[in-house]
Order: sequence, then C-alpha cells, then structure tokens
Amino acid sequence: MSDTKFKVVITGATGGIGQEIVKLLAPKASHIVLVGLFEAELNALKTTLKLKNAHVVGGNINEQSVRQKVKALCESLGGVNLLINNAGINDFDLYENQGEAIIQRIVEVNLLAPMLLTHALIPLLKKEPRAQVINTGSIFGYIGYPGFTAYCVSKFGLRGFTQALKRELGDTKVSIRYFAPRATQTKFNHDNIVLMNKELGNAMDAPEVVAQAFMKFLGKSSGEKKLGFKESFFVFMNKLFPEIPEKSIIKQLPIIKKYLSK
Repeated sequence: MSDTKFKVVITGATGGIGQEIVKLLAPKASHIVLVGLFEAELNALKTTLKLKNAHVVGGNINEQSVRQKVKALCESLGGVNLLINNAGINDFDLYENQGEAIIQRIVEVNLLAPMLLTHALIPLLKKEPRAQVINTGSIFGYIGYPGFTAYCVSKFGLRGFTQALKRELGDTKVSIRYFAPRATQTKFNHDNIVLMNKELGNAMDAPEVVAQAFMKFLGKSSGEKKLGFKESFFVFMNKLFPEIPEKSIIKQLPIIKKYLSK
C-alpha cells in the first residue's frame, strides 16, 4: 500500500501507543478516524497534533450505534483501507480477587470490541483494492502469565480471531494481522507493574519505540510481529516445550505476588 494513501480507523487513539501511531501515520493518510470513549479527549488530541485530516468518534465500540457511526463516517469520507484495533485495558491482580465486572470488561474491550468493529467494516474493506486489519495484541497473547489471567485470555482470543479471519478472507484483498508489543511504558502499566518488571529484568519499551516498530510492520507483508528477541524466544519455547517456561514463571510467583500485595 506504499503507493496508496491510507484511509484509517484507529481505536484507542488517545492511549500511549495509539497517540504515537497517530503521529506517524497521519501524514501518510488521506483521512484518519480517531475512535475512543471520550470525544473531548479525541478532539484535544486532534488539536494538539494539528491534524487537519482527522475525524473523531467518541463512544463505546461495543454499542452498535457507535459502530454504525464509524461506518457511516468512513462511507462519507470515501472508505477505509486500514483498521487498527488498538484499544485495550488491563487489571493487574490475582484472578480470584478480580470482580466479575472487570473480567467481563477486559474481554469486552480487548476481544469483543475489535471483533464487532471489524465485522461492521468488512464490507467497506472489501471494496478497496487492498486493505488490512491490524489487531494490537500482546506477547501475553502467546504466554499465560500470573496476575494477568483475564488479559491473557482476551489477547489469546484476539490472536485466534486474527488467525481464523485471516484464513477466511484468504481469497480476498483484505489481510488480517497481529501486532504484539511487550511491556510498554504507558499509564496502562502502573507503578507496581513497572517495579515488578524491573526486579524481574523484563524490558519495557517507550511508546515511541512501539509505534516505530508498528510502522515498519505496516510496510511489510508478514502476518504477525512480536517485539523483543527474549520475549520471542520465550514464546517459541512456550509453544514447543511449555513445561520449561512454566517452571520459570512459577519461580517468579513470589516476586509477582509481592507487587500484587501492594
């Protein structure tokens, strides 16, 4: 798509990674639709970044009326050829201590919302000479990790959705792809997570670094991208010899639980 202007829809546009992607992507787009819960925050981002080609849709994507608003806006602007499902939430806690409401919310935001928005926009995506959907997942979409059970489930599901739909649309010009950052230095990861990762020796990327990696991924044809050599190797081991990373992770439990207790 290097010879074609992007016609973009991005959710989670005001998040740490989302904002950085918008900065880099907007100059390459004929229009970019910023989607998030709060219209005022989206308009503030539009103003701050001086985006003349940006349009905003505020609201919960799990509501049909909001999805239809996104679709109608895209139709009025001339279509969409790049959907970035980037919105996500987390809750660092033991699964047994989490309330049912937050478990449900994590699955709704991280999995159900991208599924439903993609479903709504497939007819428009299929009208384009070439189009793609990029689902922002996580390394935790490959590795189950304590303190993040519901989050891991949602990202495992998002990866499965990506794979299944990619194959279902394999005879079309719409590609479905999965982008998996490792831990990132955003408000998404609060102080306890940062301190835990530091003690465990887990790397954390700046949002700018993640956005740059996303843009490189955007220019390639690979179906997925995992950030971090160590993390990618851990995913490889988890797939072939899951008992090895499992023993390693269980040894980390005292440290993990120490920061959970804070």
